[in-house]
Amino acid sequence: MTAKKVMLTRDGYDKLVEKLDYLKSVRRIEIADRLKAAIALGDLSENSEYVDAKNEQAFLEGEISELESKIKNSVIISKNENGDEVGIGSTVVIRDIEFDEEETYTIVGSTEADPDANKISNESPVGMALIGKTAGETIQVHAPAGVIQYEIVKIVEN
Repeated sequence: MTAKKVMLTRDGYDKLVEKLDYLKSVRRIEIADRLKAAIALGDLSENSEYVDAKNEQAFLEGEISELESKIKNSVIISKNENGDEVGIGSTVVIRDIEFDEEETYTIVGSTEADPDANKISNESPVGMALIGKTAGETIQVHAPAGVIQYEIVKIVEN
């Protein structure tokens, strides 16, 4: 089975590498120290500190494995060469036609998506509708509340 490619901006890739380094060089040591201390307490069959530390170690190793896989299968998104068209890495100002409200979003891969920071995934309904469109176009997004129409006000240079 071929692993799914992970679309990342350079910043997103660097953050994943930094987090992986932290987990391997700091968190692993902290958990190993917890395990040593729990083992020193004696009887492991009734040692809740030992069980907790082993569970935390298993969770950490799973997270490390997931990050390594994402980094290995990452594709760094270069700056959108066609600044006239929305692509991954584009920052777009859109206007909700019904409420006449503007929002600014950056289109990123699903790994980097952070709606609180106005970073939406290229796989989200709005992201998918925006890809390949140009300023001035109107898009329709199907949402649970119904169809929402947006006008692409402008594509911001990054």
